[in-house]
Amino acid sequence: MQNQKRIIHDVSGWLRVYDDGSVDRTWTGPPEVKFMAEPVPPHNDFVNGVATRDVTVHDSLRVRVYLPEHEPIDGSKLPIILHFHGGGFCISQADWYMYYNTYTRLAKLSQAIIVSVFLRLAPEDRLPASINDGYSALLWLKSLSQGESHEQWLNSYGDFNRVFLIGDSSGGNIVHEVAARAGHVNLNPLRLAGAIPIHPGFVRAERSRSELERPQSPFLTLDMLDKFLSLALPVGSTKDHHITCPMGPTGAVAGFESLRMPAVLLCVAENDLIWDTEMEYYEAMKKANKDVELLINPGMTHSFYLNKIAIDTDPNTAAQTEGLLQGITEFVKKH
Repeated sequence: MQNQKRIIHDVSGWLRVYDDGSVDRTWTGPPEVKFMAEPVPPHNDFVNGVATRDVTVHDSLRVRVYLPEHEPIDGSKLPIILHFHGGGFCISQADWYMYYNTYTRLAKLSQAIIVSVFLRLAPEDRLPASINDGYSALLWLKSLSQGESHEQWLNSYGDFNRVFLIGDSSGGNIVHEVAARAGHVNLNPLRLAGAIPIHPGFVRAERSRSELERPQSPFLTLDMLDKFLSLALPVGSTKDHHITCPMGPTGAVAGFESLRMPAVLLCVAENDLIWDTEMEYYEAMKKANKDVELLINPGMTHSFYLNKIAIDTDPNTAAQTEGLLQGITEFVKKH
């Protein structure tokens, strides 16, 4: 009789890792929320003011492009927002409904083209794989700006002088890492105009006070925080690794002062489990005299704006989501 494979990691209904190395990301939590983690097919036609298409850049890099319906004024072009999805580096895809719902809204509101990267996932591809994917996507945009590559929507309508990075949760970590890398290279004629980490997964190996005292939420539990990062970080690393703790000893080897960063809009939720360490990052950036703004959503928890059910049923969550998207739009417009 053949031995059945055994689960060695089970993370909050989102992910199971088996002893043979295989991974199952089938959602096993409440069925009524499953739709948020289901893919939305691309559509070249405008639906509610936005069209989408998936582009294969090369064998290991694929992106989803969101184009808002717009009337060009005096030949003006649209800013480009490069998006890195969250999921603790272990789950989710750029075409999931939760991202489609959020980033079609942002594309329409901000009148920006959004390029969302399909990131490689851990544990099959541990860090820095997803960061390399994010950086490769930025270099692809550079090649478009130089005329070395071509993508119809971006080359026809995109303003490569106003490129922004945005990422939610672990995608916020990728925003910081990609922006830091970009500061060491010549991207001309592309200009990196801003970076927008939303509820970034900045933590320390030691529990913070907010982790112990603030509420767990559907999009972030302590189980997810610990297990996803143990599966994603390089083998032998702790949460003090510079990717998850850029404001810590390992992340500060070169010092934040030496970072060449664009303007940063750090978006945080007041009741986020990892509020304390997100604020440590903010203070470290301020101390290093970086151009960093803070956008706070009072009373909200981690990644609240991705929760379509809460947005539809709770007027406060809906209003806070609108406020977040408006704040991001204002940041993009002034840079």
